Amino acid sequence: MRERLQHYIGGSWVDSVGGIRHAVINPATEEPCTTIVLGTGADVDRAVAAAKRAFVTFSQTTVSERKVLLERIVAEYKKRMADFGEVISEEMGAPISFASTSQAGSGLNYLNGTIEALDGFAWEEAVPGSAARVVHEPIGVVAAITPWNWPLNQICAKIAPCIAAGNTVVLKPSEECPSNAAIFAEVMDAAGVPAGVFNLVQGDGLGVGVALTVHPDVDMVSFTGSTRAGIQIAKNAADTVKRVHQELGGKSPNLVLADADFVTSLPPTLDGVICNTGQSCIAPTRLLVPTGRKAEAEEFVRAFFADVKVGSPAEQGDHIGPVVNKAQWTKIQGLIETSIAEGATLLEGGPGLPDSVNRGYYVRPTVFADVTPDMTIFREETFGPIATITTYDGIEEGIELANRTAYGLSAVISGPPESARPIVGKLRAGLVAVNGWGGVKGGAFGGYKQSGNGREGGAFGLRDFMEAKTVVGV
Repeated sequence: MRERLQHYIGGSWVDSVGGIRHAVINPATEEPCTTIVLGTGADVDRAVAAAKRAFVTFSQTTVSERKVLLERIVAEYKKRMADFGEVISEEMGAPISFASTSQAGSGLNYLNGTIEALDGFAWEEAVPGSAARVVHEPIGVVAAITPWNWPLNQICAKIAPCIAAGNTVVLKPSEECPSNAAIFAEVMDAAGVPAGVFNLVQGDGLGVGVALTVHPDVDMVSFTGSTRAGIQIAKNAADTVKRVHQELGGKSPNLVLADADFVTSLPPTLDGVICNTGQSCIAPTRLLVPTGRKAEAEEFVRAFFADVKVGSPAEQGDHIGPVVNKAQWTKIQGLIETSIAEGATLLEGGPGLPDSVNRGYYVRPTVFADVTPDMTIFREETFGPIATITTYDGIEEGIELANRTAYGLSAVISGPPESARPIVGKLRAGLVAVNGWGGVKGGAFGGYKQSGNGREGGAFGLRDFMEAKTVVGV
């Protein structure tokens, strides 16, 4: 079992002040695999102080200097891809093939996308009709609070623009999947990131997250996680009027068009429900299907899910692994049972463990039909390999059902692009994908409504991690 018992503060690995040990459970074996020390308010104070000191000089570095630094980070990151994959697989259950490629690679995409965005970024903009200009400057000390489901994706989505903009940062990763963040700190150290520019404090929300969000010397909080937690973070930050930048929950629709070719359109969108064992905030779990194609859609989706393999994350392959922990498994089982009780038709899967395993937090790939908008599973984020099928009469009703959610992170359309094009502008979501489910490098990632505020990625992420200053007279 690995031990990661220190924080990275001010360019050095240091012991916690008053922290306690915490065991990370391997979701495939239900046994401890890692021990960390949960940080304290005193650790946060040290990290924020280090970041504040470093900001004085780092904020004055040139864009070219910061670009060279990011390139060194990328070079060191690439050396640790296998290490990243190993710890993500063990701690959150992603199969090793997926963890060492898609999971580790997603962080690399954000780093490279930010480097590319630097080349064309407008650091100064003229004010029409005057001699004034607007300049973009670093905001200060940023607290980055990241989740377990796509850990490196979200770490790099925040750290890359922080570094590029000239900010300094304190990272608090999820205590459910902490080792990749410790390796990332080693990457930053090896790349020669100046002391205090990047700091890592391991911990939980109550001990470290709250201390960061209320801290008077933190200028911005960037958080990815649940909407419930995001609301509390915004309240915590209000007293110091710091910027709050959030990517929160989702309940994404998959609007299947009447003229869709299921064989070509549905598999790449259904992959979004299965990928990462359903633990993606943009998973398009709500299939909306024309009434006239109900039976055809039900059989196609049922057969697709019946073919999904479930297995050990330690083994190579294209199967899915367990969900992250017992609490998540229990929540998913409750949603399955509730859906049956509320009258949904179970087409595939169901409660309990898959037949192939006798321990671990594995979920049977599950499909429900006859799901109506008043059912719990239509409204609540599942975060597991579960799809629901709801029928609609006419495209306007389909669009209304797609938008009938408190969230607005993403939406999917399955069907011919020419048929999808007029619908895109009617969907209230920060990402709309046609015959796919993911975003693109350099795009703007973020949500409408209760899915958050602000954007990550490319020039859009850069802008959100900076202040705009109007300069008149010089």
